[in-house]
Formats: sequence, C-alpha cells, structure tokens
Amino acid sequence: MALRDLKALRGMRDTSVFVDEIFGFHVQQSVGKSLKAWMCATGLTYPFTHQISRLLVLLQNSGAEVDSLWWADEFTIYAHQARYGEGHLAADAPLERESILQAVDQLVNQVQAVLKAVK
Repeated sequence: MALRDLKALRGMRDTSVFVDEIFGFHVQQSVGKSLKAWMCATGLTYPFTHQISRLLVLLQNSGAEVDSLWWADEFTIYAHQARYGEGHLAADAPLERESILQAVDQLVNQVQAVLKAVK
C-alpha cells in the first residue's frame, strides 16, 4: 500500500498540477503505511491513527532505530487537513519535493528490508 502512495508521489513533481496539500497527504499516507507495515513485521499491533509521531514512538519503544525519521512527523497535518477539510495549509515555503521523495523512498526501502528479513 505504501508503494502505491510512493508511486503517486513520483508523479506529483509538477507543482502547477499538484498542490503541496495533495503531495503532503500522499507523503503522510506512504510514511504511515510504511511504519505500520514495519510494526506488523516486528510483531507490534499498530493503532488506528494518522499521527506519525505516535507510530514512531511505538517503534522506538520496541527498540527500533527511528531517529532519522522524525522529519516525517510534520506531514501528520496533511492527513487531517485532507481528510477533515480543515482548510488550506499556509506553508512558509513550498515543499522540497525531490528531497522528500528521496526520504520517503529510503523509508520504504528500509521497511522492505525489514519485511524480507522476517520472512
């Protein structure tokens, strides 16, 4: 599921077609689904939440190394904004899509390695 959102993100490089709110939503979705897959692979039960920080804390408490992933927490707001119509997000600057894509891709690859290791 996270790979679908990552694939969508790759197609959203054009800021004239996809606004940051839509891009940010798919970042949150890909990260959230990746973290939940990681939790399942390590025997954890994940909560029904869109809060990236909550998922990171649960993984961290189980011994997983998540220090490099806290950047993703800023995308939690995109899940709420997009789902509940909380209005436009006024960002200080446009999202750096290429660097965000690289970070999401790295997380997805990391989780895929965890999944392969438990098979």
